[in-house]
Amino acid sequence: MDFSKLASKASPLILALLVAVSAAATPTPAAREVATLAGGCFWGMEEILRQIPGVVSTRVGYTGGTTENPAYRQVHGGSTGHAEAVEVIFDPTTITYEDVLGYFFRMHDPTTLNRQGNDIGTSYRSAIFYHSEEQRQTAERVKQRVDKSGKWSDPIVTEIVAAGPFWPAEEYHQKYLQKNPGGYTCHYLRD
Repeated sequence: MDFSKLASKASPLILALLVAVSAAATPTPAAREVATLAGGCFWGMEEILRQIPGVVSTRVGYTGGTTENPAYRQVHGGSTGHAEAVEVIFDPTTITYEDVLGYFFRMHDPTTLNRQGNDIGTSYRSAIFYHSEEQRQTAERVKQRVDKSGKWSDPIVTEIVAAGPFWPAEEYHQKYLQKNPGGYTCHYLRD
């Protein structure tokens, strides 16, 4: 709204009200948070995570290793220390970080060390890469609760480590199961 013409004729009180109404009508960007999660092949994880209400966007990539800008073959070979991971951008007014972690622990087996289904190696490890002290505390609390729940007969082996650089995977990996319906996945939501 252009107030320049009105400003010369309006009283200071009316002008202040018009400015306040305009400011209230201007949308502000919603708060966003990031969760970075690894739990086996990133294709299946991303497909589940992107469908959760409150998740704004997802992208798959590599994190937790030492090589800058690694390629899939390097990560899969195990020499980089990276895990296949999903970076999740979510709206915390719709879904909490704790709830995102609840889905995470339901979509993979957090008791198998460096493995999900047929995928074996450190790049398929279960890990939560936290972005703040609050996320670390939440992750520890949720992991402990899941471990004590009795849903798993073996102990939870999920690592909880500080987030480092996240390197996006090659484009053909992004939204892979949308591009390739019926493609390989070992992820599903458990009760």
